[in-house]
Amino acid sequence: MAVSFEGYERRIDKINACLAENGISSLEEALQICQDKGVDPREIVADVQSIAFENAKWAYTLGCAIAIKKGAKTASEAASMIGEGIQAFTVPGSVAEDRKVGLGHGNLGAMLLGDDTECFAFLAGHESFAAAEGAIGIAMNANKARKKPLRVILNGLGKDAAQIIARINGFTYVKTQFDYYTGELKIVETIPYSDGPRAEVNCYGADDVREGVAIMWHENVDISITGNSTNPTRFQHPVAGTYKKERIEAGKKYFSVASGGGTGRTLHPDNMAAGPASYGMTDTMGRMHSSAQFAGSSSVPAHVDMMGLIGMGNNPMVGATVACAVAVNAALNA
Repeated sequence: MAVSFEGYERRIDKINACLAENGISSLEEALQICQDKGVDPREIVADVQSIAFENAKWAYTLGCAIAIKKGAKTASEAASMIGEGIQAFTVPGSVAEDRKVGLGHGNLGAMLLGDDTECFAFLAGHESFAAAEGAIGIAMNANKARKKPLRVILNGLGKDAAQIIARINGFTYVKTQFDYYTGELKIVETIPYSDGPRAEVNCYGADDVREGVAIMWHENVDISITGNSTNPTRFQHPVAGTYKKERIEAGKKYFSVASGGGTGRTLHPDNMAAGPASYGMTDTMGRMHSSAQFAGSSSVPAHVDMMGLIGMGNNPMVGATVACAVAVNAALNA
């Protein structure tokens, strides 16, 4: 098949260099390497986020081919190698290249597939479809390659939104009530909306930052990724920052990923009443707590592509990395 994708001319020199480095002649051969092992990265990417760009499908194809060619011994190792393929697709001189976001996604996938991680949280301004897409990709795949099951949660602002997202996606809605006098989090009700792997994803809606932090402690979250566009100053960045401070004080590990920023589109003037001064604020808040910072939107492919990465939301990418790594690992151990 003829290969074409968004931003081809700006990306192809780096991609060719990566192909040559790994002894692969072309992206067509990379696809063939995957298909010969029964792995279809293009389909996996489309299944996770149907509106993902062609360049995302090819980036994961290259990453999977590298992992297969190098003979990744575990799914975690495969995820790191997939990150090399994604990094090769970053536009020279872009925010994504500078921050090594492709490698970052690979390393995040590797952590989620390693048994040291207990609970991963999508930390959002409100529960969103993008977080759900990422969560589904992880829930359906991660535990195939782990000895100890990974717990995945969504933690966002607003209980109604959380229940709606849980119901639509077959997650479990956990209704909480925070006691502001004692600081205690009470579980009021738990409603599973399916009986498969999706029901293992707990979906929370908090009323404010304090309750959001309490939810993080309740689930013992050790890795999270923040959404970036809705309510960032009211919820997700303050929750991540406060929780990180408390985890450090308690001597416990916590790896915080800031999913976006860098565009100036991620904090709307009407959210901030600050006009153009709001631009870049998401980026700034992410820097204050993040162990790693990605670029662009947590959900919108075009905004991630604008940052020189690939056309796929950062949250769905987390799911795609895990799903591809598990598929590669299964193929190599078949």
